[in-house]
Amino acid sequence: MPPREAGTIGGEIVLPSSGWAAVLRGTRNRCPRCRQAKLFARFLKPIPHCPACGQDWTHQRADDFPAYVSILLTGHLMAPIIITLVRDFDLSTAALVAIIMPLAMILMIGLLQPAKGAIIALQWWLGMHGFERERPVPPGGEAVP
Repeated sequence: MPPREAGTIGGEIVLPSSGWAAVLRGTRNRCPRCRQAKLFARFLKPIPHCPACGQDWTHQRADDFPAYVSILLTGHLMAPIIITLVRDFDLSTAALVAIIMPLAMILMIGLLQPAKGAIIALQWWLGMHGFERERPVPPGGEAVP
């Protein structure tokens, strides 16, 4: 049997080293387990099984949480922009609405898929909803529980 690289399973799949690494893979629309395949078949529809590592993604239960995360992040990103537009520029209400509404909608929609990928990755990393909790094997050691 060939020696295994740190963080691998069977010498092929490089598991993420931490929960943050798994979440980062998910936000980038990559399989959190192997990083080889795309996580989404369509905009918000996760693939049922990863073609590279075989991970079953049907266990995920992101539900409405990605939308809440997207709205929260959009609000925090838009607040300084709105404050600056209102305080420093003499714009009419119609002009403010014409700037703020499209920008807020673009941000919310743009953050929705990365938020869902991050939540799916976090569920997998924590072993929630039927996912098997996997951790990388350290060099010369046993798997970490």
